[in-house]
Amino acid sequence: MTEPIVLVATDPRGVATVTLNRPEVGNAYNAAMLDALIQGLTRLAADPAVRCVVIRGAGKHFQAGADIRWLGEVAGYPPAENYAASIATTRAMQLLNEFPKPTIALVHGACFGGGIGLVCCVDVAFATPDSQFGITEIRVGVAPTPISTHMVNAIGLRHTRRYALTGERFDAREAERIGLVHEVVTADMMEAKLQAVLDAIFLGSPTAIETTKRSFLGANDLLLDERAVAMLAHEGWTQRHSPDGHEGTAAFREKRRPAWYKPPAVAAT
Repeated sequence: MTEPIVLVATDPRGVATVTLNRPEVGNAYNAAMLDALIQGLTRLAADPAVRCVVIRGAGKHFQAGADIRWLGEVAGYPPAENYAASIATTRAMQLLNEFPKPTIALVHGACFGGGIGLVCCVDVAFATPDSQFGITEIRVGVAPTPISTHMVNAIGLRHTRRYALTGERFDAREAERIGLVHEVVTADMMEAKLQAVLDAIFLGSPTAIETTKRSFLGANDLLLDERAVAMLAHEGWTQRHSPDGHEGTAAFREKRRPAWYKPPAVAAT
């Protein structure tokens, strides 16, 4: 039997573990994963037995962004279907950001694109020293609009402008420096760190935590309304459907430089 694309399990204490489960492709997301994530988060948010959520990635990586093959397919969809794909990405991030209970991400290996979005949307994030990060959408001709507001909220406009516009990769220490993750924790100490944070959470009143979290987001205009969701999704699908979107995903699949790349000038000798 094939395992679910997103695994959801809740222990007797009320800790729900959500595991992204496409390890063969670095847990890259596609339509099925987004749908499963939306359904899982919606169900967990409504379950009074759930006190917090921990997000993990199966296999060697946390989350390597969008599945490029899927992006290539989506780019050729009719406008309505293309928009629906962007709405799903935007909605998944919104649900996680506005989740009424504490959320924790445990990052290891690759964390690119949408994986960065997930980390920006949780309340607490830890990363192992081997973690590698990158907001790499522009390198395949697409725009990270579904996660843009969350990135600016998490790491500030200054850092977002650098890393979203250059696509540079950076390591766990840089992720900690810019505030993307709270701490870098060795793999052998990660479970102990998680348990310590969970114990701190369980000392807090569930209703007080929910009120506090929503107050923080609401008072700082960080709750997305339907107009904002629609705008972000529209910007995402139109760029993906553009000539650069088609060229970028094709270049990635074909393992070549995109047509817009200009090599450095050779200095005269």
